[in-house]
Amino acid sequence: MPDLITDPTRTAIFIGDFYADIMDSLPHATERNVISNTVELQQAARDVSLLICYSATVFRTGYVEISGRNKTFSQRKESGQPAASDPVALIHDAVKPIEGEVVVGKHRVNAFYGTGLDLVLRANDIETLIVLGYATSGVVLSTLRYAADLDYRLLVVEDCCADQQPDVHDFLTRRIFPRQADVVTSKDIVGMLKVARGS
Repeated sequence: MPDLITDPTRTAIFIGDFYADIMDSLPHATERNVISNTVELQQAARDVSLLICYSATVFRTGYVEISGRNKTFSQRKESGQPAASDPVALIHDAVKPIEGEVVVGKHRVNAFYGTGLDLVLRANDIETLIVLGYATSGVVLSTLRYAADLDYRLLVVEDCCADQQPDVHDFLTRRIFPRQADVVTSKDIVGMLKVARGS
């Protein structure tokens, strides 16, 4: 595995939609230790002061951001369930952001669309983005492909991603993502960060 992190000051980690109410019960996450892998990776990133960004999908009361034409989200609007408006409250306790880390509340699947994520990354001269989260076929796929069009150098952490459909996860990480990103493991990234730290 080549050293894909040559400059930690130009590298960020994106933890997408790591929801507390899903990650503890999703078989694809629990069987593959996705939470503990992510905790280890997150700590290694903090040890070298990488910029860490998070996303969660939120809406205003009444779901005013959702169009009836939007097949993905219109059912949520019609469900009658109260809208969640605080992205931090939705993130799993094990990987909760700390002060200074960036959290974007998004209204669509792609974490760049309609948020300040790209602005924050560019303001901090980020060139390499490490992507992980739930679902592989949702926020990871949509954010990754958009980030590729924005010319970020991309790494996907396979064992820190999970999906309701493991076969879809496998297809994406083996066949689709390598066209635009390097697919790596959490141990790969932790090892690179240790080298970057000089330990």
